Amino acid sequence: MTALALPKRRARMTPRARTSLLIGYLLLVLLALVYIYPFLISVAGSLKTDADATQNPLSLVPQTWTAAAYERLFTTVPLLQWTANSAIITVIVTLCRVFFDSLAGYALSRLQFRGRGVVFAGLIAVMAVPNVVLLIPRFLILKELGLYNTFGGMILPLIIDAGGIFIMKQFFESVPVSIEEAARIDGAGVFRTYWSVVLPMARPALITLFILSFQGSWNEFSHFVISRQSADLNTLTTGVASLTSGELGSGNQYPLQLAAAVLMSIPVAVLFFIFQRRIMNTTSGAEKG
Repeated sequence: MTALALPKRRARMTPRARTSLLIGYLLLVLLALVYIYPFLISVAGSLKTDADATQNPLSLVPQTWTAAAYERLFTTVPLLQWTANSAIITVIVTLCRVFFDSLAGYALSRLQFRGRGVVFAGLIAVMAVPNVVLLIPRFLILKELGLYNTFGGMILPLIIDAGGIFIMKQFFESVPVSIEEAARIDGAGVFRTYWSVVLPMARPALITLFILSFQGSWNEFSHFVISRQSADLNTLTTGVASLTSGELGSGNQYPLQLAAAVLMSIPVAVLFFIFQRRIMNTTSGAEKG
């Protein structure tokens, strides 16, 4: 005789548990507002007049709605040139980082060679060094190599990232070696095994690395300050900084600065919302079979 499955009853929450849950949600909402409020100020400030932005900088409702700041960005400010420079650098740096970081991560996780531990220790040491410490040595190297004030000098030092190599190494170590043995039996070499067998399995890690690389190179500022001097090589970050320092006009220019900052944040925000569900926990790795 088979017993009929009885429907499960929903467990009732105690008043204490309900209160704790409500407090938790309120704290999350307050924390979200803390992070969102500055962006809302930027959007509202970009739609204000100069006088209104100066008198009421934290107000979210402009006294007079105007898009003059956005019109000026596309007429008197070389925004399109800044955007083109940022886009070229970001695309090249992102693609190179995804390829070279994954290649180096695979080599550190699979290839046995003398000094492998030293190389990995050096990688960790580089990750621990603040980026600002490397700015002056990087500037001197670019000057000696004749790369200062060129696109090459802005791009080459960014195409490999120690953090990205570490992410890919950790992921590849979670992939069972037995998967690659079948490819080696069929005659595949090291690069063919990496490219055709292991790399397609690393799609979650590659997407994570792609997003981090895109965001990092799009928002890069300090390296572009020390690697170029010509205004023709300005990116969005250095261009907006020139607005902030008042190089392109007099007054505080708050609406103009905030309008540029809002437009600059759109590509990164769109990219994040498209791939947010695929961002992985890099410490979990792939499923082990």
